[in-house]
Amino acid sequence: MRATVTWWDLSTSTQTIDSLREHLRDGGAAAWAGIPGLRLKFWISDRAGNRWGAVMLWEPGHPRPDQPLPPYRALELIGYPPTERIVFDVEATVEGSYAVAALSGLGLAVEEP
Repeated sequence: MRATVTWWDLSTSTQTIDSLREHLRDGGAAAWAGIPGLRLKFWISDRAGNRWGAVMLWEPGHPRPDQPLPPYRALELIGYPPTERIVFDVEATVEGSYAVAALSGLGLAVEEP
């Protein structure tokens, strides 16, 4: 498995955490549903550091070099490449005990009006 962490420093962008959150509400997150090999993608924000990003967890062999992916709308909206993008090998995974089985549809972008 592989994990990718991508961060943008928003200090020179016209976008804000709130405007990017609105983009997720408007369907930005839904575009990633059903992507082969993508186990989980979640978007993250750091209001104190004025940063926005995403974490993706991929099954072995994904994403394939020729695999079509949805457009990275954050790149288009923010207006410049990520400040930092790191790809990691996943050494181990574990799931804890949880009350909500599905992770899709959770987070501040869908909880706030």
